[in-house]
Amino acid sequence: MAVDLWAIAVEVARAVDISSDLAPNSELFVPDSRRAWARLAVAVLIGSLGSVGMWSVVVALPVVQTEFGAGRGTASLAFTMVMLGFGSGGVLTGKITDRYGIVTAIGVGIGILALGYIGAGMSSSIWQFIVVHFAIGLSSSATFGPLMAEASHWFYRYRGLAVAIAASGNYIGGTIWPPLVNFGMQSIGWRNTHIAVGLFAAVAMALALVALRLLMGAGTRRNHQNAPPPRVDLRLSTNALTAILALASIACCVAMSMPQVHIVAYCGDLGYGVARGAEMLSLMLGFGIISRIGSGFLADRIGGIATLLIGSIAQGTALLFYLFFDSLTSLYIISAMFGLFQGGIVPSYAIIVREAMPASEAATRVGIVIFASVFGMSFGGFISGVIFDATGSYGAAFLNGIAWNAVNVTIMLSLLWRARQRLAMA
Repeated sequence: MAVDLWAIAVEVARAVDISSDLAPNSELFVPDSRRAWARLAVAVLIGSLGSVGMWSVVVALPVVQTEFGAGRGTASLAFTMVMLGFGSGGVLTGKITDRYGIVTAIGVGIGILALGYIGAGMSSSIWQFIVVHFAIGLSSSATFGPLMAEASHWFYRYRGLAVAIAASGNYIGGTIWPPLVNFGMQSIGWRNTHIAVGLFAAVAMALALVALRLLMGAGTRRNHQNAPPPRVDLRLSTNALTAILALASIACCVAMSMPQVHIVAYCGDLGYGVARGAEMLSLMLGFGIISRIGSGFLADRIGGIATLLIGSIAQGTALLFYLFFDSLTSLYIISAMFGLFQGGIVPSYAIIVREAMPASEAATRVGIVIFASVFGMSFGGFISGVIFDATGSYGAAFLNGIAWNAVNVTIMLSLLWRARQRLAMA
């Protein structure tokens, strides 16, 4: 009769008081301990600060466009560069994290962030402003995908919840930074605001990083020898599973981008005004935080694949509602539903990676999948606009999003079937 030594070890670990603190200088670390939760709290703070690069550009675009006399399309390239930097930076900082640790990766990001914002504030042309936003996006990447992967190493029993909380820093930043940046631009101008944001965020993140370094003790360079092994065997190579998850990520994010990118313009077309659309977007992000934390609880009970599948089906349902209801009240309700449904999807990919792949590759693989999601968001926002231009309405664009969402559901169903078949054979 086979004996599952790992399962026994886990049960023994649960019988121990894992909440007790270790000596401050101890190199030993107990997953799920108070120190793990303290690390996570600091990680969320760093993620909230570092995500400024994802949101400040949206607020600054109208003012920058006016000053340089540029077209809306040209000025919007700054956002495109942020997304490209964020996506490619996720892979780069993921590799740095896997090899040297999260402290080094975030430290590199802090330096790039400060230089990027100072460069943006001192830009002499619109093209210089656009180019430096690639660096700003790259700096923000270290505080998302790699931070989620790192948080997954600090927990076993509550891994899904921890990853979801770590990912919430991005949405918390999306709630806090835009009004602060707008206030700064009205008070001291957009140039001084960018320089001030760069200096403040760099100093605040550096202090938070020192705290994280102290909580991590000497283990700034990751040692994966004692990390828990993968929980799920999908009978796929690591590269094959990464490619499948990347495709799934593109599909779900093409669907996700339709309301997020176009809800403001959609409300304008319906005669409700862009301000109502901006409120709906904020509503999505706010409910997205709830969704991310809730999906973490769910993933700890049913696994990352099943959690992502539920979120994807729910997201498709919300997109379907957009086709049939367009009154102001219904759009507020559907937008809240959409945020509540989709917020936990992206963190679920990080959970799946950690459940099915070696710990030594987690940050790199998460970075690749996040890069795919960024591509999906960028392509989805673009193709929805093209479809609108061709048809004169967003109906076909919503249908396009539903079709891409169905691709994601199909992939997740196939992975869940492989996992369950493996369990049945074991």
